[in-house]
Amino acid sequence: MILKNLITVSAFTAVLFATSAFIHQNKDQKTVQHPASETNGFAVLELFTSEGCSSCPPADELMGKIEKEYKGEPVYLLSYHVDYWNRLGWKDRFSTAENSQRQQQYSRILNSQVYTPQLIINGKTEFVGSDEDHIKNSIQKALLVSKKTDVALSANISGSTIDVQYKTSASDSHSVLLVNLVEKHSSTQVGKGENEGRHLHHWQIVHKQNQISLNKQEGTTTFRIPEGFSPEKWEVIAFIQNVKTGEISGSAKTSFK
Repeated sequence: MILKNLITVSAFTAVLFATSAFIHQNKDQKTVQHPASETNGFAVLELFTSEGCSSCPPADELMGKIEKEYKGEPVYLLSYHVDYWNRLGWKDRFSTAENSQRQQQYSRILNSQVYTPQLIINGKTEFVGSDEDHIKNSIQKALLVSKKTDVALSANISGSTIDVQYKTSASDSHSVLLVNLVEKHSSTQVGKGENEGRHLHHWQIVHKQNQISLNKQEGTTTFRIPEGFSPEKWEVIAFIQNVKTGEISGSAKTSFK
């Protein structure tokens, strides 16, 4: 776990002191504002986390905070629960080997360590998943960069399956479309491991990811309806990614009709 304490002392002039006092008096009145962008930028945030990791709950909570603060903006959140913590006492019910493999792929592409909580933005930059200041700064930078490809989605429930129709402008032979079935929120009472006794909340949980080659720019991909599925509590998020560089060039999401 990385702890950073930033302490700023401003006592050099009366003007600075008065300014500090004014900010302190109004701190409860502050609202989060994100500068308007004239571009069509976006930010895809991929968090690698685990219920067995004591450093992960702050990162999970930050995902919930970002989801709320950036609601309505092109900020797409995905939480991948990895399975390599399971052998240490607590099996994360959301974890999959596929999620761990995805993190390993990023480790090779970005030449980075494999750890939790790790967060990657637009497939290009990685951070400790609880580093709120750096993550939010990177979101703002990403929103100022125009997307390179368009993605359109729609999702329908058909019997025991979910059909997702997609259309994209991507034509790069090195790129794929990754379509994710996402549960917006869930929680777990942890009975063992580093988080024993804690009630953990999770946001934007990836249950399944379908990878689609882009030899055709439109089509349909299918998911089997998972146990406990409720349409209003789930959504689909898709993005275009270059498999060699990791760069994500466009993204979209849709709810269920």
